[in-house]
Amino acid sequence: MKITRQKHAKKHLGFFRNNFGVREPYQILLDGTFCQAALRGRIQLREQLPRYLMAETQLCTTRCVLKELETLGKDLYGAKLIAQKCQVRNCAHFKNAVSGSECLLSMVEDGNPHHYFLATQDQNLSMKVKKKPGIPLMFIIQNTIVLDKPSPKTIAFVKAVESGQLVSVHEKQSIKQLKEEQGLVKDPEQRRRKKRKKVSGPNPLSCLKKKKKTQDTNSSALEKKRKRKRIRNRSTSKVLSEKQNAEG
Repeated sequence: MKITRQKHAKKHLGFFRNNFGVREPYQILLDGTFCQAALRGRIQLREQLPRYLMAETQLCTTRCVLKELETLGKDLYGAKLIAQKCQVRNCAHFKNAVSGSECLLSMVEDGNPHHYFLATQDQNLSMKVKKKPGIPLMFIIQNTIVLDKPSPKTIAFVKAVESGQLVSVHEKQSIKQLKEEQGLVKDPEQRRRKKRKKVSGPNPLSCLKKKKKTQDTNSSALEKKRKRKRIRNRSTSKVLSEKQNAEG
């Protein structure tokens, strides 16, 4: 039974890997219901999840999930301890926390760019996740972890991409990367740096001041030359007058 579950998981992982760019380590977002089910089934998530998926995994959650578990009281104290040991991913609800299901749903918006797996026992959340393509869904049944098969929405999306009707998020990222490597797309930071270089150029007013200084130096040099000529002319006229007086 365990071998068949791993075969199914390997098949599903290959599907998400090839069509949506899912890579190791797999980032698995947990909500309070999944942590509570793992506690009841005595499932060691850090040991059993990598063994089941046959790959390295990262257990993640959000601040909203932790806040929700705190407000629910002592009944979910064990689930809160499990969630607190997970890596906390930043969500958009830093100031005003929302429900755990709403928060996790926002984490996989816009094509799930971070390739999150979503682990939950919440049926309403699972139905909403299945309406979005490219999100691996996990749950616990009969004290065993299960990776759900791709949803009909996900399969339809992949078929549309293959037929050329749509472009997947993974393909968009690879196209963008290729353009950046070939220099077809300029980095906005480089543009800012170029603008800064233009601003830090020579000041035209300072150039004008320098020209004035050169003109002043030229004029002073000419005046000195004129004075020297005048002095020389005076000295020569004085010598000539003395000669004339001597001859006379």
